[in-house]
Amino acid sequence: MHNQNAVAWFADRHVAEGNGARLAFQDPWRSLTYQDLQTATCHFAGALRQAGIGRERRIVLLLHDTIDFPIAFWGAIRAGVVPVPINTLLTVETVAYIVRDCRAAAVVISAPLLAALAPALDDLRLVIASLPDGSGVMPADARTLLFPDFLATGSPDAPTAIAPADEVAFWLYSSGSTGAPKGVRHVHGSLRFTAETYGAQVLGIRPDDVMFSAAKAFHAYGLGNALTFPMSVGASTVLLPDRPTPDAVLDVMRQYNPTLFGGIPTLYAALLANPHIGPGAGSTRLRRCISAGEALPADIGQRWRSLVGVDILDGIGSTEMLHIFISNSADDIRYGSTGRPVPGYEARIVDEHDRPARNGEAGELVVRGDSAAEGYWNQRAKSRRTFQGEWTYTGDTYIRDEDGYFRFQGRRDEMLKVSGVWVSPFEVEEALVSHPAVLESAVIGRRDEDGLIKPKAFVILRDGARDEPPGTLIPALQAHVKERIGVWKYPRWIEFVDSLPKTATGKIQRFRLREV
Repeated sequence: MHNQNAVAWFADRHVAEGNGARLAFQDPWRSLTYQDLQTATCHFAGALRQAGIGRERRIVLLLHDTIDFPIAFWGAIRAGVVPVPINTLLTVETVAYIVRDCRAAAVVISAPLLAALAPALDDLRLVIASLPDGSGVMPADARTLLFPDFLATGSPDAPTAIAPADEVAFWLYSSGSTGAPKGVRHVHGSLRFTAETYGAQVLGIRPDDVMFSAAKAFHAYGLGNALTFPMSVGASTVLLPDRPTPDAVLDVMRQYNPTLFGGIPTLYAALLANPHIGPGAGSTRLRRCISAGEALPADIGQRWRSLVGVDILDGIGSTEMLHIFISNSADDIRYGSTGRPVPGYEARIVDEHDRPARNGEAGELVVRGDSAAEGYWNQRAKSRRTFQGEWTYTGDTYIRDEDGYFRFQGRRDEMLKVSGVWVSPFEVEEALVSHPAVLESAVIGRRDEDGLIKPKAFVILRDGARDEPPGTLIPALQAHVKERIGVWKYPRWIEFVDSLPKTATGKIQRFRLREV
């Protein structure tokens, strides 16, 4: 049969078409052409076989964003082995849980993570350490191999596993913002589907583009941005192994002049607060920016367009759907909304009885498209709740306005009923962020002295507003929210904080604020 192993289309196709010399990836130390990538992934696939790691076994990738990531990810897929990229900022307890849960046969890990995470890897017989800058000395451990040494054990002639589009190719783990992470199983065909829908029709990626995703490749959003979308057209990607602080991001923008940038709302807000922000955010070629992870407040999008000169296309995706399925597009931007369904996807909003919600009525967002995961690993009840036939239930509360644009309200379990009316935490947060004193905000429900739920806000102030007396600033922010969105929606309590609890992908963990 025709081989639908994803590596054949994303990597080998470019070499077969004579484009093997095109640049695929670059990190601070090295670069990789499509020919280099094909060769390295063959070595990696051969090394897995040599190590006795057979088809459908899982290997965990605990890798910073360097060129070792695409080599390991695509090399495993070439072998028919299932790569499981996970968040490099997880605690040792969570890493241990995932390693056990997916029954990993090996781990590929960035060497700086080894010391802290070693207790989570005790049961693994093979540890492959990535040390891309060539510095440091590895600990003496018979089961640990340096990444280049592991590659050297594999034959460059390793065959590519024959796979149908419906075979599971890789797993991702949900962020676990409200519980233990869930293993989400994705098939080969989903990668190409997201590239031909969002990548081609919304991002509009071209062969001459240079992509820079501040969202990391272990995350579904970053995986599409950094790997599959550029590789779908033979474009190139700049990889940043470090945490994407505003200064680090602006340095990359100035040094590599990317044409496309993928960020999250928290980062866009922090970049706007950076004194060095300006046209193109430092890149002379920037033509498009995208955002996901959480809804983008309208004020951030408008200020970014004004200061940087490029629009941000905000959208919503999920680990379960692999990438973005509703989005603004270049010729149809409505800040404050998530946009419309990406071509190839259908979306609807349903009430608690699974009936279609009317325009303007809040309900759960459900989506249909061929990138939906096969299900959760060993979580049958949760799989049946989320994946119902062709429809995936997102757990997000949305409304669709009269013009057909989808507007985020909050997670299903985070909506607040205030004075008998549903209030969206995001709507209050967006109103607060539009005040010039506010950098970020998060809103939860708290009971007042009568036992009734009212909004409480946690606010990070901009540097210039930190000296304002709270007795003046709190009433001003409350009045601002009343004026923007309605007198009953204002936060009855406002607490000023230096940071907000978040997942590594930038989502605010409101449940942790409720514990304060």
